Amino acid sequence: MQRGRSPPRREVIQNSKEVLSLLQEKNPAFKPVLAVIQAGDDNLLQEVNQNLAEEAGLNITHICLPPDSSEDEIIDEILKMNEDARVHGLSLQVPENSLSSKVLNALKPEKDVDGVTDVNLGKLVRGDAHECFVSPVARAVIELLEKSVGVNLDGKKVLVLGAHGPLEAALQCLFQRKDSMTMSSQWKTPQLESKLQEADIVILGSPKPEEIPVAWIRPGTTVLNCFHSFMSEKLGCGSHGVHCGGSIAEDDVSLLAAALRIQNMVSSGRRWLREQQHRRWRLHCLKLQPLSPVPSDIEISRGQTPKAVDVLAKEIGLLAEEIEIYGKSKAKVRLSLLERLKDQADGKYVLVAGITPTPLGEGKSTVTIGLVQALTAHLNVNSFACLRQPSQGPTFGVKGGAAGGGYAQVIPMEEFNLHLTGDIHAITAANNLLAAAIDTRILHENTQTDKALYNRLVPSVNGVREFSEIQLARLKKLGINKTDPSALTEEEMGKFARLNIDPSTITWQRVLDTNDRFLRKITIGQASTEKGYSRQAQFDIAVASEIMAVLALTDSLADMKERLGRMVVASDKDGQPVTAEDLGVTGALTVLMKDAIKPNLMQTLEGTPVFVHAGPFANIAHGNSSVLADKIALKLVGEEGFVVTEAGFGADIGMEKFFNIKCRASGLVPNAVVLVATVRALKMHGGGPSVIPGVPLKKEYTEENIQLVADGCCNLQKQIQIAQLFEVPVVVALNVFKTDTRAEIDLVCELAKRAGAFDAVPCYHWSVGGKGSVDLARAVREAANTNSHFQFLYDVQLPIVEKIRKIAQAVYGAKDIELFPEAQSKIDRYTQQGFGNLPICMAKTHLSLSHQPDKKGVPRDFVLPISDVRASIGAGFIYPLVGTMSTMPGLPTRPCFYDIDLDTETEQVQGLF
Repeated sequence: MQRGRSPPRREVIQNSKEVLSLLQEKNPAFKPVLAVIQAGDDNLLQEVNQNLAEEAGLNITHICLPPDSSEDEIIDEILKMNEDARVHGLSLQVPENSLSSKVLNALKPEKDVDGVTDVNLGKLVRGDAHECFVSPVARAVIELLEKSVGVNLDGKKVLVLGAHGPLEAALQCLFQRKDSMTMSSQWKTPQLESKLQEADIVILGSPKPEEIPVAWIRPGTTVLNCFHSFMSEKLGCGSHGVHCGGSIAEDDVSLLAAALRIQNMVSSGRRWLREQQHRRWRLHCLKLQPLSPVPSDIEISRGQTPKAVDVLAKEIGLLAEEIEIYGKSKAKVRLSLLERLKDQADGKYVLVAGITPTPLGEGKSTVTIGLVQALTAHLNVNSFACLRQPSQGPTFGVKGGAAGGGYAQVIPMEEFNLHLTGDIHAITAANNLLAAAIDTRILHENTQTDKALYNRLVPSVNGVREFSEIQLARLKKLGINKTDPSALTEEEMGKFARLNIDPSTITWQRVLDTNDRFLRKITIGQASTEKGYSRQAQFDIAVASEIMAVLALTDSLADMKERLGRMVVASDKDGQPVTAEDLGVTGALTVLMKDAIKPNLMQTLEGTPVFVHAGPFANIAHGNSSVLADKIALKLVGEEGFVVTEAGFGADIGMEKFFNIKCRASGLVPNAVVLVATVRALKMHGGGPSVIPGVPLKKEYTEENIQLVADGCCNLQKQIQIAQLFEVPVVVALNVFKTDTRAEIDLVCELAKRAGAFDAVPCYHWSVGGKGSVDLARAVREAANTNSHFQFLYDVQLPIVEKIRKIAQAVYGAKDIELFPEAQSKIDRYTQQGFGNLPICMAKTHLSLSHQPDKKGVPRDFVLPISDVRASIGAGFIYPLVGTMSTMPGLPTRPCFYDIDLDTETEQVQGLF
């Protein structure tokens, strides 16, 4: 070796250290780990790896296996490291006879810092060395020959001797790139002596057998060992330090190779970081071939073959370990993604709301899907749709599915509308477990003494009595600082054991995800086993459960557990709130909800990503999909991307709750609102006849009627003004039906812009897909890039009554509010219990700005009646009931289920929308 300068490995390590430092300056949490899977006890090798990694600033972990480990045992360890997101590089240091193709190709190519997989070798051979990892040993050989020995490789005859597999291939490829004439041979080749005599350079890939004379290597030949044998004193062509015409000791190769492996490792980390930064997705969008007339939604859905969900996940930057696949076309996304992307800038945040709808709905979901299809499939902008999961109630009742419609929908629509991944079932199970716990606790408290109750709540198991974690939390809440069950006084036992629930104050209902009007009022506890304890109760639709609202507003598993625990289910006989935590059921509820908290990934007809997660009742709860889905999507789209989420019903309900409740809970700031309108709905607000599901539309809705449209635009103008209260730019999306005329369309767009809309655009996504919403996408992109100054409508510190009045007057246009005695009593109680500073979630009809569904347009001078006030403390809001509100829908005379069937031959669902 040349003297007077630092060894090459020092330069490599110093360079790696500098690069890593620069990466960590910009990404302080970045701590790449090199995992070395080693079979055998080569402690010197471990020490070399450890020292070089520490010198460069890397973390390293050694997985030490027995020398006789089987192929499957080695592969098991490889697969574990492949899935460990902390590991950015993986090296195998195992006996050569264990390095089968199966073992080598078990490594993820992006973690293969030794360049041994077929993927990396293939890229090297193809000439794409900058895209792959090159064998550190092969690179060390070239560098030492050129830099340390000073050999000009051009035209030299090189014999690669005794090398196998990936090392042999990498050496041959690198020497050929240097214009060397390369031969390859094994030690047992008959012509070995003549080949050695011809060679200018001999690369030893394995130890020289004793029967091969050193004399076969002609004087002046440069010999280089590239096999590792730190523990051996044999050089392979003579004793350590002997130069066979200019040989280089093996430890030089091994040490430089170890340094170059560290360099590869830093490159792996840099690539990984680059992938975490915003990038335009390499999304393979699905082509549409729209038909005319437009077929049924389910026919369109079935006519498109969705991408495998794991392929979609990879396209949008999800790691394999961040998804849990359900079948072929849907998956859950793990919340660990938020931690990985925490330093990623959020994309633009767009809400789709609507004018006051007809009972048929005006296509907010369809507009949402059409918009993201336009953004991603046609404008090449990263975008995500975030939708609510539909309830089975409307699916089998009146409305049908909620996957969008026409050529703008989520696919497969039957999976979207039926069960999905079971989130609503989990909510139903958790809700009803809590309901059972309430009545059971009242029964047992009514029929047992304090001592008997205490002994059953804290039983002796194998002679040991101890409190559970949740019971210790209750003791702390009661101010009892004891952990030994036998240390409590009789008074403390009674205080601990009795919740003293007042049955008349129970607000927690059982739920079912079916429209069943006969469960709106029931009597429970009529069996003789309930010992005379009975009470009037009711069922709500599952999506009206507070647990659904909790799911939609939570931002982590820990936060969800805390929210579930603080849900108030009743008051005790002293007027104090009783919570799920008091009942000891918080942990069990969290267990039932642990998978439901993960957003569900699906896709649109054009193969763009969709999150379907949570579906809180828009009348009772806030009617928006989950905070978690939005937050994850905002990270995945990157700074220039868009997340489009949908609010339930009209802007006066869904949008107001989105801003005042969801945005408060999430801390997210909206960039624009898309307000969906239809000529049909505007005609209704202009005085057109009633619209009834299942009944053909009257001629006023199918023929041009400019006057009805003009008169009805008052509702559109009012909804635009509501959005302006929050100082967010509004783009009106006119969802065009085939019966709409050009004059009607132009009139709506003109009046919308006069009312203050940033823009107003007709949309044709239903008939042609994303291509029909490109103008809308461009308008939304422009509006979202303006400087908006989002603000809340009210300060949560205002008294409950004032917050209700503010919404009634500013949003609905009411003259004032009227509080019923029951409502005033509840407001007083919630204020006294410390819940007065929560936001308000109005429970009101969606069919009118007022409390009267038949009052269309913009009702004026009405007094808004507040008949009752309830509290969702876990979700974090107070909800007043406006007029009469049902939390359990009923089935019509002819429900949708008449048309729904299963083809028993193909197992295809028929008649679903």
